[in-house]
Amino acid sequence: MSKKHTPGPDDLKKVTQSELDYAIELHEFYLLGKKGGARANLKFVDLSNLNFKKADLSQADFTGSKMNGANLSGGKFIGACFFACDMRTANLERAIFKRADFRGAQVSGANLTGADLDQADLREGRIMESGEHGQLVSRKRSGDTEERQSWGTIFTGAKLSDTNLSGVKASAADFSDADLSGVIINDAELEGVNFEGANLTDTDFSGSNMKNANLQNSVLTGINMDGAIQDGIKREGSLDEENMGETLEYLSENLGELLDSHKLWVSTAGRDGDQLDLSGIDMRDVLNLRKYPLIAIKAVGGNFLRQDLREVNMQSALLDRSDFRDCNMEKADLRGSSFKNCFFSRANMSGSVLSPLEFGKGESKRLKRVDFSGSQMRYVNLRGADLRDCILSNVDLSNAILAEANLSRADLTGAILDGANLTDAILEDAVKVGNATARARQ
Repeated sequence: MSKKHTPGPDDLKKVTQSELDYAIELHEFYLLGKKGGARANLKFVDLSNLNFKKADLSQADFTGSKMNGANLSGGKFIGACFFACDMRTANLERAIFKRADFRGAQVSGANLTGADLDQADLREGRIMESGEHGQLVSRKRSGDTEERQSWGTIFTGAKLSDTNLSGVKASAADFSDADLSGVIINDAELEGVNFEGANLTDTDFSGSNMKNANLQNSVLTGINMDGAIQDGIKREGSLDEENMGETLEYLSENLGELLDSHKLWVSTAGRDGDQLDLSGIDMRDVLNLRKYPLIAIKAVGGNFLRQDLREVNMQSALLDRSDFRDCNMEKADLRGSSFKNCFFSRANMSGSVLSPLEFGKGESKRLKRVDFSGSQMRYVNLRGADLRDCILSNVDLSNAILAEANLSRADLTGAILDGANLTDAILEDAVKVGNATARARQ
């Protein structure tokens, strides 16, 4: 008698968009009790990059399926089963997942902004299959390394801002490097959960069990932990209001006066005026900061967390050790600037200009290169960015989006590129890219 085979991650049947549309139509009939309706049974299939078209697929079963890059935004999935699904980089914005089963799912890098996961089940879960000798063994999960086979639910790098996670069961889940700002996650089971490096600004953990949770290197401003069980919580390296930096009132003059002096300093090549120095200053609440003249500013150890810096002009600036996590820096002009040992997790830098500034001509010509040495850039979006000649030595670019980016002559010595998306990236004459730690997706 042949053994029952559970499809593995590499032999799932690919579902077409028209097949999914038909399944959605039948499922909607099923929910309405119409004749000919059928519950959507989409277990162990490949649904990658398909559009769910904001459909109501409540109670549908997606067990073990691959949903990389799928668009589930705006849909309704109340009580649906996503047990052990691979949902990496999926768009789950504003979707309703009340009481959904996410046990053992991979949701790394997905966008869950505004989603509703009220009472969702995020506990550990795994799929068993027949081994070589008929015994039950745990099926290897797509994308897992040999070191990580825990089958806890993985939300690393996911965007969950303003999401409702009330009452979730998430013991041993991994939310490291995720954006949970403004999330309601009260009365939840969070024992042993990993929030390392996460943005927990204004997150409500009231009444939750957070015993032995890891909050190291996370952002904890405005956090509410009233009535939460906090035994054994790790907080080393975390940021709260006390270590966010000095406010603008700390400066000797108001920002307008300092900017006027800085513009004069730039226009006279330093002969008059003074360079704007925002080192150690908390810039989070400065309105319209992107419209200020920020060329050649100094802001060592500055705090720009979640700032809107779209199309900002910040060339030739000294910004080492600053925090740019969750910033929108789309199409920013950052030529010639120094960002050594900065934090950029989840920042949107798509289309940004990070090429060098050129000074002099002929044999005296020199380049002032953008320098990110030692920076943490996990889950950063650099799609289509100009990174020519950029210094990226020892930079952690795990799961970064570098698709269509120009990395010609970039220095990637010692860079970490695990899970990075390099689709159609230009790597001509890039330095040491072959020796970088890389399991990149081409």
